[in-house]
Amino acid sequence: MKPLKTIVVEDERLPRLSLLQKLEEFRQEVEVIDSCDNYDSALQSILRHQPELLFLDIQLQGRDAIQLLNEVKQTLPLPHVIFTTAYADRKYLMSAIKLSAVDYLLKPIGRNELAAAITKARQLYPERPEASALDTRLSLRTANGKLFIDVADIAFITADGNYSHLYTFSNQEDIMESLAAMEQMLDPAVFLRVDRCTIVNTQRVYKLNVKRRLCTLLSPEGMTLDMELSKTGIERLMKFL
Repeated sequence: MKPLKTIVVEDERLPRLSLLQKLEEFRQEVEVIDSCDNYDSALQSILRHQPELLFLDIQLQGRDAIQLLNEVKQTLPLPHVIFTTAYADRKYLMSAIKLSAVDYLLKPIGRNELAAAITKARQLYPERPEASALDTRLSLRTANGKLFIDVADIAFITADGNYSHLYTFSNQEDIMESLAAMEQMLDPAVFLRVDRCTIVNTQRVYKLNVKRRLCTLLSPEGMTLDMELSKTGIERLMKFL
């Protein structure tokens, strides 16, 4: 399994550097893609990078890490979180539990506690094949049976609770697969989850209208398909392309 994409959020310099140094020992398990020292930079980084794991200080210069996560989940599915704190606070512990935190570590963080928390986080992610090994033809569940489709024919996919709507250039199919499950099946170098509800085939993007938040997709045969995106979705697609 690839290392988990990880962001460290800690507002104090020495604890942040200490944690980053400790995480060097676990490079096969976690890949630190950014570190942040305040609420605003953390929010921007999380929305931009969509990490799989967060090491998150409970207090961020007087601002609330729980509030930060609630703000993130308005746009994206929450990553798994390992909270860090200098003191045991029952109020925050209960909030962390409600947000399905992986673990709750007291500073200074010991090596054994850190290793155990990382192991817990990795166990929450199924083994995912390398992009080159991903299937080019999918078998997907429908209400009445199965749908067999080449991934290149997928234009975009939208979420509908635990199910999804899959769009080609000529049809829409309702499938009994969650958007998270579809994300696991598709090559992340091609299919981008632009927001909580939408995956886009970036190789089919033809034109973006930022003002109208409209994406035009183009098939190899020259057929076009327009889709509306959220503000976050159009911004993420612009940055990706």
